[in-house]
Amino acid sequence: MACTCKLAIDSILIVHVILGIVVSIITSAKVPAIIVFGDSSVDAGNNNYIPTIVKSNFEPYGRDFYGAEPTGRFCNGRLPTDFISEAFGIKPVIPAYLDPKFNVSDFATGVCFASAGTGFDNATSDVLSVIPLWKELEYYKGFQKELKDYAGEEKAKEVIRESLYLISIGTNDFLENYYLLPKRSSEYSIEEYQKFLLGIAESFIAELYEVGARKVSIAGLPPMGCLPLERTRNFMFGSECVKEYNDVARDFNHKLRDLVLEMNQNLPGIQFVFSNPYDILWDIIQNPDFFGFENVATACCGTGLFEMSYLCDKFNPFTCTDAHKYVFWDAFHVTHKTNAIIADHLFHNYLLQFQQLP
Repeated sequence: MACTCKLAIDSILIVHVILGIVVSIITSAKVPAIIVFGDSSVDAGNNNYIPTIVKSNFEPYGRDFYGAEPTGRFCNGRLPTDFISEAFGIKPVIPAYLDPKFNVSDFATGVCFASAGTGFDNATSDVLSVIPLWKELEYYKGFQKELKDYAGEEKAKEVIRESLYLISIGTNDFLENYYLLPKRSSEYSIEEYQKFLLGIAESFIAELYEVGARKVSIAGLPPMGCLPLERTRNFMFGSECVKEYNDVARDFNHKLRDLVLEMNQNLPGIQFVFSNPYDILWDIIQNPDFFGFENVATACCGTGLFEMSYLCDKFNPFTCTDAHKYVFWDAFHVTHKTNAIIADHLFHNYLLQFQQLP
């Protein structure tokens, strides 16, 4: 009976996600493209084409993606931005800007500039030699020129103005920089570092606005103390979620939301939204059975304790057979199923308004 109930819950959840997507698709689309900036939570494969060890373009990554293709997404399937693009009725997959298989005609309806391992702070991107946030913006400016050549000045301006810009970044600044390396923690208190990052976020949004962006969403931090890697590091305290990291994430999210409110007042014509993934992921972690998950503390790949990137390869004998039972795919990233739930939550609670804008 318990198994039957679990299957029923899982089926209801999947139907809910699909229905949400279908309902949005049949409404008239007011967003012509999704433009993505950020880190591994939304990198569609840009890191495949730069000299860094932070890659995932090999099995078993992508085993639940279309054609079981390891695209460079740090997931067994699709990312939240892919699901959000589909929810807006645009396309089910957003391509990476550096992927030579795609060109401006593909990018005109959605493109990803994100780079796994990056952060607001340039020092974060330097840790693993990935694309810094300022460079992502430079790539975007180059894309604008390509788009104007492809579609003409007026059409390009319309696409630039009406597109939805999704930004997901910040976790690496804390977990792979501030708390791991001595430089920033010796220079700043955690409150000062948050202020430093928020200043970078403000400058980035202002520059994005200057080059034409008007519909913008920035995602908050997840409960980063509950990532399997952080639980593993917390073995002295029973491998529980690291409360300090979760508290910092919530505090940063509160300050980021205030920044969004302020910038909405200061930048005429901008529609700037703070989308918060923290609560839905926390709910999943606290109530996995309700969402049809069986394992929340460890990941599917490898032992589920610390593996990611090259430690999570097809030769690892411990990788699970059914990732849909797991909240996390590797020690730092969630599964395709979790991404679908998060995307559904973000779309209906924060982003649907962009579908309804005049």
